Amino acid sequence: MVRAGDRVFASLATGSGAFVVAVIAAIGIFLLLRAIPALRTDQVNFLFSGAWNTSDPSHLSFGILDLAWITVSSSVVALVIAMPLSCGIALFLTQYAPRSLARPFAYVVDLLAAVPSVVYGLWGFLVLGPVLRPIAIWLNENLGWIPLFAEGNVKPVGTGTDVFTAGIVLAVMIIPTITGVSREVFQRTPNTHIEGALALGATRWEVVRTTVWPFGRNGFIGGSMLGLGRALGETMALTIILSAAPSRPNYSIFDAGATFASKIALGSAEFNNQLQVGAYISAGLVLFVITFAVNAIARWIESSSGKGKS
Repeated sequence: MVRAGDRVFASLATGSGAFVVAVIAAIGIFLLLRAIPALRTDQVNFLFSGAWNTSDPSHLSFGILDLAWITVSSSVVALVIAMPLSCGIALFLTQYAPRSLARPFAYVVDLLAAVPSVVYGLWGFLVLGPVLRPIAIWLNENLGWIPLFAEGNVKPVGTGTDVFTAGIVLAVMIIPTITGVSREVFQRTPNTHIEGALALGATRWEVVRTTVWPFGRNGFIGGSMLGLGRALGETMALTIILSAAPSRPNYSIFDAGATFASKIALGSAEFNNQLQVGAYISAGLVLFVITFAVNAIARWIESSSGKGKS
């Protein structure tokens, strides 16, 4: 016999889940309906043009190519830096550090997520940028033959207002996300597996390589995807760092410009016409789809972790 309390709880849980799905669907439908009128009047290719001129509502020209480059490149730079650091921190906290040290150290890492993004932006612009200048110059001088490290649209190289600096700031911002998920997954490794490996004479590194890592690999990848979703949607920090954009990007990590989110924030002063607003909403719709897809993939990967499969 099902108790009344169980029925009420099941109804509340089901209703809450349905409500969240309905809200997400409503946001998507709203963005789509508001974007369609502007897209119909767009005079350039929305997906493959870098032009952005919405000052005249009767002659809108807006495309997302440059926005997509700055958004994706800064997020990828952040992911390349944050993934190995987060993996190392999570393995240290779960496999090497004594409990008396692991718990407070984990709190410190989690506190990084509590720092406001505007503080990260000011830190990156005023402090980190000048520190990274010699590294940026060295990369440009020695690897400049690779387009990714060639001169960007901000000269001289190393001004601290480029994708290189923004990516490192984003890496610091997403480390708590990736570390938190990875730590939880690595902790789920069955003790019997670890003890069995130790009983066979495996070193601590061999236990990590043959037992812990295969068990938590999917969870680590899922956490990294969640961190990527966090980086893609960052606004204030990148608005401060990347706001200087004298020309179109050269598709280098030393470019400045605007991401989807920072472009919308910087263009809020133009929100006085439905078509102008629709242009920015169109960019927001693309960001919504990308972020939704990234988080969906992350959840799918994370749900398949913890099976102990190598």
